[in-house]
Amino acid sequence: MNKEAYIQMLKDTDALLEGHFLLSSGKHSPKYLQCAKVLQYPNLAEMICRDLAQYFKDQQIDVVIGPALGAVTLSYELARQLKCRSIFAEREDGIMKLRRGFKIEEGEKVLVVEDVITTGGSVKEIIEIVKASGGEIVGVAGIVDRSGGKVDLGYPLKTLLTLNIETYEPDECPLCREGIPIVKPGSRKIK
Repeated sequence: MNKEAYIQMLKDTDALLEGHFLLSSGKHSPKYLQCAKVLQYPNLAEMICRDLAQYFKDQQIDVVIGPALGAVTLSYELARQLKCRSIFAEREDGIMKLRRGFKIEEGEKVLVVEDVITTGGSVKEIIEIVKASGGEIVGVAGIVDRSGGKVDLGYPLKTLLTLNIETYEPDECPLCREGIPIVKPGSRKIK
């Protein structure tokens, strides 16, 4: 599918929201991507992951890993298509770690996934987990890079969409100055 078709899919499933949002990074934005809204439809998740899998089909990936909660479905479906394991990391006392008996073996080829990449903070935490486990990172995959291509994760990044969506520091946010109420729709709590 092309960029316009993916944007329409996000709009049709109410995954692309407009308003005043508090992002996990602490920044504010007039748009928010709630990819769980599109991934709730197995047929769309399959289509999205089929397109992402094309970038990595010849890499002989052993495991796909993403951060809970946003990338769990994406990791699972992408691993299904790549015929490998799917695991996820989750926060415990604010620290991202492998739990539930999940592990990465020394030398395993690992694909890191995230639904939406803004600053890459969660992805960088996952990368550190993989490196500490001795895994070999082959790349990072996502549905949307909302940094406009500016984020550098140190590994090849393949996304279906690259969007340049404005973000603001809280003290510089024009939406705050306009008095527009802010919403925190994601799964991670901000301190």
